[in-house]
Amino acid sequence: MWDEAVTGYDFGPGHPMDPVRLALTMRLIESYGLHREVDVVAAKSAGDSTLRLVHRQDYVDAVRRVSAEPGAADGTYGLGTVDDPAFAGMHEASALIAGQSVGAAEAVWRGEALHAVNFTGGLHHAMPGGASGFCVYNDAALAVARLLELGARRVAYVDVDVHHGDGVQAAFWEDPRVLTISLHEHPSTLFPQTGWPQETGADGAEGSAVNVALPAGTGDEGWLRAFHAVVPELLAAFRPDVLVTQHGADTHFEDPLAHLAVSLDAQRMVAESCHALAHEHAGGRWVALGGGGYAVVDVVPRTWTHLVGIAAGRAVPPESPVPDEWRHEVYRRTRESAPARMTDGRAPGWRDFVESGYDPADRLDQAILATRRAVFPAHGLLPLP
Repeated sequence: MWDEAVTGYDFGPGHPMDPVRLALTMRLIESYGLHREVDVVAAKSAGDSTLRLVHRQDYVDAVRRVSAEPGAADGTYGLGTVDDPAFAGMHEASALIAGQSVGAAEAVWRGEALHAVNFTGGLHHAMPGGASGFCVYNDAALAVARLLELGARRVAYVDVDVHHGDGVQAAFWEDPRVLTISLHEHPSTLFPQTGWPQETGADGAEGSAVNVALPAGTGDEGWLRAFHAVVPELLAAFRPDVLVTQHGADTHFEDPLAHLAVSLDAQRMVAESCHALAHEHAGGRWVALGGGGYAVVDVVPRTWTHLVGIAAGRAVPPESPVPDEWRHEVYRRTRESAPARMTDGRAPGWRDFVESGYDPADRLDQAILATRRAVFPAHGLLPLP
């Protein structure tokens, strides 16, 4: 899903959510010829009836007002804040990104595509009645809601952004048809200070919200161990009709806004695992979204190019040199030097939680076990192997 106009989602100079990350990602995809391996399409913007699947009409009206008159934004509805400064065209750019994720979901559900990617989406913090954390409309929640509207009985949402997927969790807190799984840095050390393992869903939807709160400093081995200790078993038990995943790149050790230490290579491996899990548990139906990521040259374009390659069935080998034309484009746009290869030079591995056992003195294992104890019984699973 791509429309050049998504780069109009621009909070202004100095804001971490620099839209150059989107343009550079698409240019890198094109440099590898991946755009010829997929159908590149642009969906229409989400209209009010679609936005109301998640958002309140009074909030949509407020976004439209400040979009036309940014200077009138005063922080009401979260608009005009440091995180979410108002800008001209805010409604149009946000609705366009939301439309791409909804369009991706529709294409997958209708069988027009087995996999669909909207790396411009994944704006998972937006709430039904307010903007939050650089997110105006919650395209991820809208994609899930549209799948339910089209007839999906069960949708699984897996979020590996460094920040808790709070807006998506909130949207489906009371809905047992949606399983939301979020792996994120511990809420005691990072925005939005939610996503504790005890957050498991409302009465009647117990176990539908899953949160893995990772200690600050968690690297490749721990991140992969946590993912594989929680996600595959839950997806096998839940049996979703569609898998929706959010691939925020801000878990990376170079990201300036968080404190995990994950490499590009581990991020690629999790994308590969999500692809495999979609085929194993959801008939191959996979909607993959972007998300956060503020190392806008070194990390984001490479991570999401790997994601597109995996979805297209033409994975980019990690040892591949980055095309010179793209490196020139990076310098032209940013005056920064681009990375030389599609890897951080790591070959991550992990100890399987079930096979290796639980270490009660290890903070990562404590986090894993807290999550398994909180939600596994609701799915008929044992917290400890």
